[in-house]
Amino acid sequence: MTVFMDFFSLDNGLLPLESKIQRDAYCSIDLSETNPVLDTINITLPEECQQYIDTVLKQNKAKVAYGGYLEKRKLYAAERFSNGPQRNIHLGVDFWCSAGTEVIAPLDGVVHSFNNNSDTGNYGPTIILEHKIKGETFHTLYGHLALESLEGLSLGKPFSKGDVLATLGTTDINVNYAPHLHFQVIKDMQGYSGDYPGVCSEVDLDYFKENCPDPNLFLKL
Repeated sequence: MTVFMDFFSLDNGLLPLESKIQRDAYCSIDLSETNPVLDTINITLPEECQQYIDTVLKQNKAKVAYGGYLEKRKLYAAERFSNGPQRNIHLGVDFWCSAGTEVIAPLDGVVHSFNNNSDTGNYGPTIILEHKIKGETFHTLYGHLALESLEGLSLGKPFSKGDVLATLGTTDINVNYAPHLHFQVIKDMQGYSGDYPGVCSEVDLDYFKENCPDPNLFLKL
């Protein structure tokens, strides 16, 4: 598939695909529990998390920090994920950048479902698109959006590649996280609507690795 580096419009304009300035706008970030830098940071606090993100962006002269697929994180060490087996393995790719940043549809698709998942530890405003390519159906989830992103949506509403799908929400709207996009690929929605697990436990990892493949297989970041 295409290299989908055009998720975001930066500086109020769409950056052209594969342009040098666009590639330089992105850098990777390590939020795993094995990152020793995070031993001195309470990453569960959005203010401290944002300070670390800002440091990484400044060091790399970037505007968007990305990463996190199957990353085991201390970010979920708080009571927000305390029910049942510990869920601390991240199933999507996060793009950390400023609230209000536009999210661009990477593929043609239609709205499968949407919801404001405002319970503790969830995504806040969320959009799920359904895609059909060469007879195959799969879904992409966009979490931690602004409330305004849900306005005017309806089931089946079409979006074309390159359309502005949403904007990123502030910490108070995205359930107490530093502003970012959670992007996840999902094969089988398992009956979920407007929501789908974005982290899993070690005991469920085999299933979720199969049902939520690495977005980088076509992001190519």
